[in-house]
Amino acid sequence: MGTLSRVDARAVRLTHPRSARLCCVAVSYDDRTRDILDRVRAVPVGFVRTYGDISPGAPRVGGAVLHGCHDPAVPWHRIVRADGSLAKGARQRALLDAEGVPFRGARVDMRVARVPDL
Repeated sequence: MGTLSRVDARAVRLTHPRSARLCCVAVSYDDRTRDILDRVRAVPVGFVRTYGDISPGAPRVGGAVLHGCHDPAVPWHRIVRADGSLAKGARQRALLDAEGVPFRGARVDMRVARVPDL
């Protein structure tokens, strides 16, 4: 698989919607993406971080990287919204419950579960 530039990937995505996943994977491992995935992997079991924590100043970029990452070793479920709500609903809740992450209603108790800055 060759490496595509961001512009090339965008052009392929626009012209070939079925190739969008392949394009994201082809361009996903730049320095910024590696940094984001390293921050996600650093979150310990039983704790969470926010999208803003893993991608300071650009939380949507962190979400896009996680959306395009299909590595089962990346603990995507430990990344939540800043208010403690879950982007992936019941599936994410089940994984966090299994790790002992504390909740207050439908949201993660961020005062207890959020990892301080690393």
